[in-house]
Amino acid sequence: MINTVILDFDGTIGDTCSLIVRTMQQTLDAVGLPMQSDAQCAAMIGLPLRQCFSQLMPMDDVTAARCESTYREIFARNNADYKVQVFPNVVETIKQLHNSGMKICIASSRSRHSLLAFLDDMALDGYVQIVVAANDVKHPKPAPDMIIRILGETGSRADEAIMVGDTRYDIDMGRAAGAVTCAVTYGNGKIEELGEADYRISDFSQLAGIISKLNS
Repeated sequence: MINTVILDFDGTIGDTCSLIVRTMQQTLDAVGLPMQSDAQCAAMIGLPLRQCFSQLMPMDDVTAARCESTYREIFARNNADYKVQVFPNVVETIKQLHNSGMKICIASSRSRHSLLAFLDDMALDGYVQIVVAANDVKHPKPAPDMIIRILGETGSRADEAIMVGDTRYDIDMGRAAGAVTCAVTYGNGKIEELGEADYRISDFSQLAGIISKLNS
């Protein structure tokens, strides 16, 4: 029986791709690094921030740390002028699942401050029981640490949880933790990289039907 729903944020709940890519490119320019394409930057979404840059191109730890701090500064300015949109049917489905007794949790590579601000702005904070951010665990995605922490706090077993995300990092994390996995195909990940997910959905509202089927 599924009783715990663990959600990624970027590309699953919030449509942040253009904001993230633009901020990454502005960071590269500010730090004096070679510019990367929209597709190259988007492919890094889902990783912890410092790792986004170190995997984007070769760089030492000092440069990666500089990219991370510069990104946060630029993101704060960009985010003030940019309204992040929630993907269709996300809010309604989260409320539906919450009201049916599901424990709604977030596991994201974002910082906790950023996540809480977004959830508050989207009026979702009252429906989310636990938020685990990149800086809350020693090993971020795709390691299973985030889910293990959530399971510890909810008292749920891995087979009672479903991990929902848009990238292979989310799916790999869920599989490593032993949870059921569900890939959304409307986000930032490439569809061909989501093949190992137990389920795929093209609309967030379909999640409720999958959970109902699993619990029947």
